[in-house]
Amino acid sequence: MVIAFIAAPHFTAKVREFFLTFKQSIRQRIVQGSLLGLFAANLIPASAAAQRVTRERAQAAAIHPVTDVGSMRRWLARVPVTREFPPDLPTTLRAQSSLYVIEMTTAPGCLPCADLWTRLNELRARYGWQVRTLSGQEALLRSGRLGLPWVGHPVAWVRPHSDPARMIPIAIGTDHAPNLVRNLYLSAKMLTGVRPAVAVRAMSKFTGIVRSPAPAAKKR
Repeated sequence: MVIAFIAAPHFTAKVREFFLTFKQSIRQRIVQGSLLGLFAANLIPASAAAQRVTRERAQAAAIHPVTDVGSMRRWLARVPVTREFPPDLPTTLRAQSSLYVIEMTTAPGCLPCADLWTRLNELRARYGWQVRTLSGQEALLRSGRLGLPWVGHPVAWVRPHSDPARMIPIAIGTDHAPNLVRNLYLSAKMLTGVRPAVAVRAMSKFTGIVRSPAPAAKKR
């Protein structure tokens, strides 16, 4: 997870320092069953306490498949919303809008996908960042390249226009707009190797509010 956030052979010392600090906190999240902890459980050694948490229990705690607007809103109501932002956030996002593109996955009948798409396009209108969709096949290939388990649509990444191989996931499941803004800001800082301003130093946790998988076809 730590090295998979940015898929590139080289990145700055500041980015390395960020991920080293982030790695130390991942182990604690395994026990809590967060989505980041679920990723880490598959990629880094777990502590004795973490080993007692099965992958199924962690996934059940971290992933929230929804089939209707009501359940999606109920899960969103539980998600903490970012309240404080660094003063350079609007300037940073507008100034770097031409450098990066937001790419997200989608699927037919996916309510969280439609919700995330709407929120990201509101941010596009505000800050000028391009937003585009990925095919399901490309999304699976990308997750595989980054070593991330596939948990469902939607997933959103930020990458430079000039380098498709470098990317940072900013959302797994739909999320509140302030949290998405926070993650956009941090992704821009990490991709350029610039230390974030005080008030926002870590990404908002991924919500895991995804599309409920389609029922398996019955065998005759």
